[in-house]
Amino acid sequence: MLEKLNKIIEKYENLRDQALQPEVFQNPEKAKVINKELSNLEDTYHIALHYKKALEAQSSAQEILSTEKDTDLLEMAQEELVQAKENIGKFDEQLTIALLPRDPNDDKNIYLEIRPAAGGDEAGLFGAELLRMYMAYAQKMWWKPEIVEEQLSDIGGVKFVMIKISGKSVYSLMKFESWVHRVQRIPDTESQGRVHTSTVTVAVMPEAEDVDVQIDMKDIQMDTYAASSSGGQNANKNQTGVRIQHIPSGLIVTIGDSKSQMQNKEKAFAVLKSRLYQIELDKKQAEEKEIRGNQIGTGDRSEKIRTYNFPQDRVTDHRIHESWSNLPSIMAGNIEDIMDKMVVENQTKLLEASMKGE
Repeated sequence: MLEKLNKIIEKYENLRDQALQPEVFQNPEKAKVINKELSNLEDTYHIALHYKKALEAQSSAQEILSTEKDTDLLEMAQEELVQAKENIGKFDEQLTIALLPRDPNDDKNIYLEIRPAAGGDEAGLFGAELLRMYMAYAQKMWWKPEIVEEQLSDIGGVKFVMIKISGKSVYSLMKFESWVHRVQRIPDTESQGRVHTSTVTVAVMPEAEDVDVQIDMKDIQMDTYAASSSGGQNANKNQTGVRIQHIPSGLIVTIGDSKSQMQNKEKAFAVLKSRLYQIELDKKQAEEKEIRGNQIGTGDRSEKIRTYNFPQDRVTDHRIHESWSNLPSIMAGNIEDIMDKMVVENQTKLLEASMKGE
């Protein structure tokens, strides 16, 4: 184990030394790769340091117990040995989790789409509440949420909304939000007080980089349109909106939130790349017996993952069979505990798979 720990420590410190070299400063791409690897290894490095220190403390205590005769020293060494063994067990578990195969997309920003499914206006209203929940959660995490495209109903519900969330390890947490969210409550428009059930679909896609997806411009059909915005009367007269179609896949992306056609074009292509990348990820996952990057659930897009039951003040995640109360707080963006439980469940399943040698 000591040899394994030393390798982790040596690798991190070598990378740290490389990052400080002048030739790396002068090569932004190389610096980006090294710094990303450093960031990925940082937690593991600190666990390895603590683990090594605990092993050394255990060895030192055992030596004292085998050589010393002084009662006070023996009593102190015995206490240190008990503490060292406890720390070793803790750090061994942490290191095992830290060394699990990482989803290569975990560090990426995301595009998140919300669409009402069953339930008409009520589904759209709940979609708007989910949007506010995710925006609030992103801000609590010091991420940067940005609405890319938004279509609202006359009563303030969501017809379709897409947001980009940028920050540290966004996909690693938000990837568990994909698929169907169900709400059960009495709509404001329900005169007889009956509980209605509505559904909203959430799609989470990692932001694709140029190395992930290559688009041949011959496969693109693009046109512009007069995008509505808060820019006044002239906003509707300018052809700032951009609609692009990827002919091979049939995907269509429409962006018109910026006053600049160039900005809308850049956003549209970024979204298209991410959608194409997600298609490739889905294909890859379908070919595997187990979904390596996201072990939770079946991955079926029709899968109901979570129910928000307002009359019973309860949120239930059906993948891990766990419920939470205080719905108003959850809808205000306080979903850290839910996210943490999803990560733990995913790690547990990955551990089980690794122990089986899969």
